[in-house]
Amino acid sequence: MAAELFPTKKLVPSASASSSTSIQQYQQQNVTNNNTAATQGCCNWQGLYPTIRERNSVMFNNETMADVHFVVGPPGGTQRVPGHKYVLAVGSSVFHAMFYGELAEDQDEIRIPDVEPPSFLAMLKYIYCDEIDLCADTVLATLYAAKKYIVPHLARACVNFLETSLSAKNACVLLSQSCLFEEPDLTQRCWEVIDAQAELALRSEGFCDIDTQTLESILRRETLNAKEMVVFEAALNWAEVECQRQELSPTIENKRLVLGKAIYLIRIPTMALEDFANGAAQSGVLTLNETNDIFLWYTAAKKPDLLFCTKPRKGLAPQRCHRFQSCAYRSNQWRYRGRCDSIQFAVDKRIFIAGFGLYGSSCGSAEYSAKIELKRQGVPMAQRIIKYFSDGSSSTFPVFFEYPVQIEPDTFYTASVVLDGNELSYFGQEGMTEVQCGKVTFQFQCSSDSTNGTGVQGGQIPELIYYA
Repeated sequence: MAAELFPTKKLVPSASASSSTSIQQYQQQNVTNNNTAATQGCCNWQGLYPTIRERNSVMFNNETMADVHFVVGPPGGTQRVPGHKYVLAVGSSVFHAMFYGELAEDQDEIRIPDVEPPSFLAMLKYIYCDEIDLCADTVLATLYAAKKYIVPHLARACVNFLETSLSAKNACVLLSQSCLFEEPDLTQRCWEVIDAQAELALRSEGFCDIDTQTLESILRRETLNAKEMVVFEAALNWAEVECQRQELSPTIENKRLVLGKAIYLIRIPTMALEDFANGAAQSGVLTLNETNDIFLWYTAAKKPDLLFCTKPRKGLAPQRCHRFQSCAYRSNQWRYRGRCDSIQFAVDKRIFIAGFGLYGSSCGSAEYSAKIELKRQGVPMAQRIIKYFSDGSSSTFPVFFEYPVQIEPDTFYTASVVLDGNELSYFGQEGMTEVQCGKVTFQFQCSSDSTNGTGVQGGQIPELIYYA
């Protein structure tokens, strides 16, 4: 079971993770020494701790009265951990069956090669001390231990930790693990991030670490919000790493071999013709017949049958939060002289800001240059300088960041724009402090960065464009 959930390469930490693990093991050994010394050096140590919880905590990783020992970790990286059958059986039905069930075996030493020592100790700390101590390096292994020994509250805490730390960089790996651990809520959160920030997720190092089944599920995804050329390049990057895992030379032929039928999940005929001609067609991964047939599909009236899907992905439909009830224009407003229009906002669930909707000229068609920015607690998260054309109407005009930005709930973010244009523009009025958009509630407040008059009641940045 352990080998399936955590292949050897997953259990071997990175250099930084190894350092972190070594520190944790040193700290846990200190806990053993200190706890053992406290109980053995005092004839009435029980009187020092007023509650059963505190007395139980002293027994964590303590040799005193230990009636079982665990040899934890893979060969070459084991740690001997003392335990107390009664405490363990109270905290886990698996330990209860192991020590007191009908098939219980009277063993003084139990070997657990499929769990890393820091993760096993984290589970024991929860059982003994009712404390949850998680870190990014070991949380997946701790989740595995909690699942194996049926400690559901610790498993839930691990999943919550993973959901909180979820980002485009680790979403693909966590998607793979969440499916193995049968955690549908975490799986759904991973899909939300991968869909909205698809290009970032596909270009992350973690994408190359996923298994073939997860690769196919991502390539099959209808709502993937990415250009098909990015999907194609990501698949080739994954194939190169997969060749290394299978100890194959990363030749074009072997990349095609390890991709197998997954290559037909890439919707190559939906690429722009230029992308196909300069990229996929010259990659060498496609056969000559496939390349010719796809070129014919682009250009011929009678199109050949293809094994590739020819229907573009639906992607995600952007949603808009409009914060003003009306707009207006006056002969001396709204001017732009390099000053900043800014507003702060918060949401009650995770979303992804794709861009802003801005007002345009009130004096006929005009072009504006916009520097848009998104900050969290004063730290820039995304910036872009972009031009947009307004047609003289009171409509809003979208401007987008290069990639959607992940927004966490219950935290205020600052949306800012510096516009450069000679024309006066429309401006919003009758602003709302709270706006309900589907299942997302937005709250707005004034920003100290705003030097051009924009605030909650009126001004620029009438819309936030987002994925939910």
